[in-house]
Amino acid sequence: MDALLTALADPARWRLVSLLAERPRSVGVLAQLAGARQPQTTKHLQALERAGVVTSQRIGQRRIYELQPGPLRELAAALGRLADTAEQVGGMRETYDHHGRSLQAERLAAKGPGWADGRSFRFPRSLTGSPDVVWRHLTEISLLSRWWTPDGLRVSELVFEARPGGRIVHEYRDAEDADGSDMVAGRAEGVVDDVRPGERLTYRLSPLLPGGGLAFTAHVDFGLRPTGTGTDLDVHWRITDSTVDSADFIAGIEIGFGQSLDKLAAALAADPHDTAGTDHDHDTRSTR
Repeated sequence: MDALLTALADPARWRLVSLLAERPRSVGVLAQLAGARQPQTTKHLQALERAGVVTSQRIGQRRIYELQPGPLRELAAALGRLADTAEQVGGMRETYDHHGRSLQAERLAAKGPGWADGRSFRFPRSLTGSPDVVWRHLTEISLLSRWWTPDGLRVSELVFEARPGGRIVHEYRDAEDADGSDMVAGRAEGVVDDVRPGERLTYRLSPLLPGGGLAFTAHVDFGLRPTGTGTDLDVHWRITDSTVDSADFIAGIEIGFGQSLDKLAAALAADPHDTAGTDHDHDTRSTR
């Protein structure tokens, strides 16, 4: 396939393929129709023959070339599969397109400082697992790092001190950036405000702009309520201190945090009584 793509990438060779699609032709005729010199045409035809897209045979004094449709059909099928994959309903491409539309809207709305202050988002979830188990997933580093990123990202640094005044650092990278050589996808810093184990957790978190300034402050409130089948989780986001440059961050809140909570729900559903990864030292642990 690589040899075929390389052969077809040259406009002159593509012209010869187009001519041979009509009927077999000799080198001399092909050179005339293509408006090229015969030695140059011969070289192009030899490249196409090595790629398997044409064959040739000598008839009398002339060498006749014929197009082989098989490799072209295989290439067309491969391209069709790529297009079908890109057009699949759902998945990361659709999310990316949705995010792009949100970006445009938020950038237009960001006219000056404080433009998004007062904006709020609600994220209700019915979760498997008791409030105590859910609480551990909200506050323990080893469990929190499993779900606290949108799809396609991974936690690269995490500090969560689950006490009033405790420090929060949340950094994440592309999930496929295995060695950390790509740019950081996002980093936020904050502080824990209220801790009521199994009932309520509140904190302030600010994404950092490329220059290190704060994009905005998110006031995040987690409320937990036991149910007959697990826990009802109600998360409320409220925005303050929004800067003009915060539009890109705010555009991703609804999609990104929603995906994170979906990961949390999936983790709890997989094992609602999970006790692995207990981490009581929230002050010092981080993951990279």
